[in-house]
Amino acid sequence: MPINHRIVLNSRPVGAPTLDNFRLEEAPIAAPATGEVLLRTLFLSLDPYMRGRMSDGPSYAAPVALGEVMVGSTISRVEASQHPDFKAGDLVLGQSGWQSLALSNGKALSKLDTAMTQPSLALGVLGMPGFTAYMGLLDIGQPQAGETVVVAAASGAVGSVVGQIAKLKGCRVVGIAGGAEKCRYVVSELGFDACIDHRSPDLKQQLAAACPKGIDVYFENVGGAVFDAVLPLLNTRARIPVCGLIANYNDTALPPGPDRLGLLPRTLLIKRIKMQGFIIFDDYAHHYGEFFGEMSQWLKDGKIKFREDVVDGLENAPQAFIGLLEGKNFGKLVVRLSND
Repeated sequence: MPINHRIVLNSRPVGAPTLDNFRLEEAPIAAPATGEVLLRTLFLSLDPYMRGRMSDGPSYAAPVALGEVMVGSTISRVEASQHPDFKAGDLVLGQSGWQSLALSNGKALSKLDTAMTQPSLALGVLGMPGFTAYMGLLDIGQPQAGETVVVAAASGAVGSVVGQIAKLKGCRVVGIAGGAEKCRYVVSELGFDACIDHRSPDLKQQLAAACPKGIDVYFENVGGAVFDAVLPLLNTRARIPVCGLIANYNDTALPPGPDRLGLLPRTLLIKRIKMQGFIIFDDYAHHYGEFFGEMSQWLKDGKIKFREDVVDGLENAPQAFIGLLEGKNFGKLVVRLSND
């Protein structure tokens, strides 16, 4: 009987997660029963939303139970099958979570082309992050040629794609990222018009200088000080797709005053701003085929570039995830469990 290695939620974090919140376990896994497949994980996606699933507060999805496997999207190879729709050797996208082997009834699996040279792209630019960028920007942001689009976390899995799509639509694109190296990459490799280091003490002044005509679309991934810098620069009828708030995920209390809550709805009112949150597969699952087709073509034509940050070994997933929340990754963070 094969041995499954899995990482479970050991305890709920208070503030930033620590290694003690995770536990590595080993246990035998049964052969697939009728209607099941046994999956061997090749790649695991690490994403900021997982921090919310570690807590038991109200959210759009149920929390991970203590002692249960951490959630996550995966690329897997079918090792054995008792399911009529899958055969050994099939490459699939699924939700096996942080473990090396998994049993599945096939309902949450999508077949991938076994000839894919880089199957991990189905966790990134062709998966949830790319889909988030595509629908959030085009459906909620609705960028028009000549407008100014500002993208937070611009070198990350979502932000990097948002900015490139905005350039394809004829916009001026200003990125915000953490550090000079990421900013250089965003401008020189991805083609953004400018990029500002969010660690700069004069962030507000630099952003204002980079957006002389104000901001028409702000793609929100971050919150915190970045949103504070963006808010006064928003134009009348600006659009704000809200994808994430990574600056606040580890907060255990509201930030110290003054209370500026009244400022936001006032600004939304007087400038007639549209600010909308979205959960990609809850709200837009029916558009995935459209997205996959267009994004695949953009990739083939070299119009979209995408960078991965690959960590080897399941045992290194907790530390990599902690680093993700601190902005230490550079590109889409994936864990490679097997070289296939």
